Amino acid sequence: MTVINTNVGATITQNALAKNDRLMGQAMERLSTGKRINSAADDAAGLAISSRMTAQIRGLDQAARNGNDAIAMIQTADGASIEISNMLQRMRELAIQSITETNTATDRANLSVEFVALQDEISRISISTQWNGENILDGSAGSEGTVTYQVGSNADQTISVDLGDWATSGADVYSNGADSANNISYTATTAAFSIPAAEIDNAAGVAQVISDGVTSVSVTQVDDATVAEQVTAIQAATDYGDLLFTVAANTDGDGLVFTYKAGGSVTAPTVTEAAAAVTVTEDSSGTDGISLSTSALAAEALASIDTAINGINTQRATYGAVMNRLEYVVDNLANVSQNAAASRSRVEDANYAEETTELARTQIIQQAGTAMLAQANQSAQSVMQLLKG
Repeated sequence: MTVINTNVGATITQNALAKNDRLMGQAMERLSTGKRINSAADDAAGLAISSRMTAQIRGLDQAARNGNDAIAMIQTADGASIEISNMLQRMRELAIQSITETNTATDRANLSVEFVALQDEISRISISTQWNGENILDGSAGSEGTVTYQVGSNADQTISVDLGDWATSGADVYSNGADSANNISYTATTAAFSIPAAEIDNAAGVAQVISDGVTSVSVTQVDDATVAEQVTAIQAATDYGDLLFTVAANTDGDGLVFTYKAGGSVTAPTVTEAAAAVTVTEDSSGTDGISLSTSALAAEALASIDTAINGINTQRATYGAVMNRLEYVVDNLANVSQNAAASRSRVEDANYAEETTELARTQIIQQAGTAMLAQANQSAQSVMQLLKG
């Protein structure tokens, strides 16, 4: 049937060109971005899979960086421990030299000059060694000296390491002598005691507690009453002011123990209590409590140093084991990330061989369709021949 108002051939050609144009645009987009999936319409399920894989890959890559940071942190701790170990070895040598009774008191005093200097340096290193601005050898890093590293792309994929507390092993501490080191102990019904601000400067460890932002001091329960029944610990000042502890009513009279530590060779601070006298004496632990002043004390010092050397050797073995483990962790994370990226590529990335073929096909069809549309538009001209008769 010959008609003019409805050009069916042109309509069919236009629809075919529109479909072909969409396919050509899709091929161009994929070739431009390198991705097979550029919107949810391209492949809804594939988009979800690709997104989950991207989260996994980025998590793995960050975990690998975390692992390398952890290695660097532990290497810093190990490096400081090497120097502590070297100083302990020298102190041991001096102790052996001091034990022999060919030495006079003057000789031992001369030996003590270096010995004490090494003690002070061990204490200084233990409270000043830092990584990324954080102390790592005084027991304050992480949770009570145990640092947890995130080494996986999901929660709870962690590795923990105890960095040790060298400040405790080389610190002057204060107690009443009746209880263990590091304690101030007393029994009272209602009481408070404080360390004056003027003397906090002499108690390096107490000053450190304040400057580190710790707002309470650990409280140990001695008898059967709960800590909640016994104690409320309050730091009254935050900037080297008086360090004040307030003890709530203690109806059963159980003893209370407040624990703190002080680093370096310091003078015991004055402690005052409102309701009952507190006798505070200096008690030493670790290397700060040893002396070369007599042959007998030098022998005791030798035993303490041997214990310290064994302790640092054990700690360094922990460092080494964890560093080796973390290196394997980082290598494995890199391998898993690589394989996950390859898997994501199969889902998400464009196949250039396929897409260039598709682009060429659609371009040819576009050219052919355009020619056919021109032919369809010319077909109505045949009607003019009928009108000329």
